[in-house]
Amino acid sequence: MPDTFVLKPVPPFRLDLTVWALRRRARNIIDRWDGTAYRRVLSLGDTPVEVEVTQAAGGEQPRLAVTVRGTPAGVRIRDAVQDAITRMLGLKADLSGFYALAAQDRKLAPLAERFRGLKPPRFPTVFEALVNAFACQQLSLTVGIELLDRLARQCGPTVADAGSPSYGFPRPADLVRVKPPTFRKLGFSYGKAKSILTLSRNIAAGEQDLRSLETMNENEAVAQLTQLRGVGRWTAEYVLLRGMGRISMFPGDDVGARNHLAEWLARWQPLDYEGVRRAVARWQPYAGLVYFHLLLADLTESSEMIKQNQPLPQIA
Repeated sequence: MPDTFVLKPVPPFRLDLTVWALRRRARNIIDRWDGTAYRRVLSLGDTPVEVEVTQAAGGEQPRLAVTVRGTPAGVRIRDAVQDAITRMLGLKADLSGFYALAAQDRKLAPLAERFRGLKPPRFPTVFEALVNAFACQQLSLTVGIELLDRLARQCGPTVADAGSPSYGFPRPADLVRVKPPTFRKLGFSYGKAKSILTLSRNIAAGEQDLRSLETMNENEAVAQLTQLRGVGRWTAEYVLLRGMGRISMFPGDDVGARNHLAEWLARWQPLDYEGVRRAVARWQPYAGLVYFHLLLADLTESSEMIKQNQPLPQIA
């Protein structure tokens, strides 16, 4: 029997915009969106459940209806799902400071208004953020998402819905059983496969605890992350933003993001890492929110957000 409950995000909130900033591509089979509902398989310990989220009300009193399928309802499951969805969709993020800052900035104000209600999304775990980063390193985002889809189909947890399986993101315990040749068949390079396997094995063996990163400041977290195999500056900053919710972080080595930034700022010359840092300094501590807003602008202009016949957000 499905279990449904209500969550109340800090206003303003738009589910569609936040989900798109999380999923990035229409072909993403892990974070799914049909124009009305967001669906995902969440792994709660050894228990995978199918979660569906819809927005029941907007404006200054937004409401989300959350339905859990795939396991008997219970307080423990409901609490775990509530915690996960709250983190992933940034439901408790109070962005009043960002909107106040944007209102005083002639360049940022139209962008913030265009995507008003976007919250900073994040992956449910730092592990998932790292594997996402490994998949997308030195590849286009489209190719990276395809690799993650293949990995989910191959070894992710599943929940059957009307006979059709829904795929969740693989857990460390799922990946330690995958042999390097299988990674290669899925399209991963040897280096990416080695990074994913090393991390998965260390976590499964209890030798790596990524949760400790949550209590560190940004410099400490970057220093710790870059000690992991396959993690450089871009990966570490990507994980801080997308895995830990550090919204002051704009990954300066993200070529696509810095090109979008340069174009938006009408810069004639490409930006390098230091150029990005200087350009976003005036919007701190919200540079990561600018990153997400520029991502949505790009998804809108490339028509990625209407590949499933969804309406584009209204442009102010």
